[in-house]
Amino acid sequence: MQFLPTEIPEVIIVEPRVFSDERGFFMETWERRKYAAGGIDVDFVQDNHSASVQGTLRGLHYQVQQAQGKLVRAIEGEIFDVAVDLRRSSPTFGRWVGARLSADNRRQLWVPPGFAHGFFVTSETAQVLYKCTDYYAPQHERSLRWDDPDLGIDWPLVDGIEVLLSPKDAAGLSLREADVYP
Repeated sequence: MQFLPTEIPEVIIVEPRVFSDERGFFMETWERRKYAAGGIDVDFVQDNHSASVQGTLRGLHYQVQQAQGKLVRAIEGEIFDVAVDLRRSSPTFGRWVGARLSADNRRQLWVPPGFAHGFFVTSETAQVLYKCTDYYAPQHERSLRWDDPDLGIDWPLVDGIEVLLSPKDAAGLSLREADVYP
């Protein structure tokens, strides 16, 4: 198992060890001791599963209280997964990193608490699983505007496919307007 740093050191790409043969494959998707040794020393309390069609953009979500860390992976299709640093005291405040996660590459992305998270579906469909370090608290949830020019996220939009947003995500705030962490 490899833990690969990104341009924001706290955000980590995980490449699990995959054992393949004629029957298929096997891999560990979470083993506390190995992940702790790789810099992800957390307890998870909730698992989520979403299914989406091509062009769906979910996010950028975060909770101002009960901040959630998320370990994200795609089990069908491909997504472009993004983490935005919302910790005002961080030297990387307002910066983002993205990674392609797919059923083929089997990568995971660790998005720590203090970050907004979202993804865009690049394949025809995608199913995404993610583990959370705190419980969903809708009263504390916020959405950051996915196309905020101050963030400048380079989403790999699909030509001719309209971006599909929930009403909540369409009403996301810019970084300048958003509630952030200290």
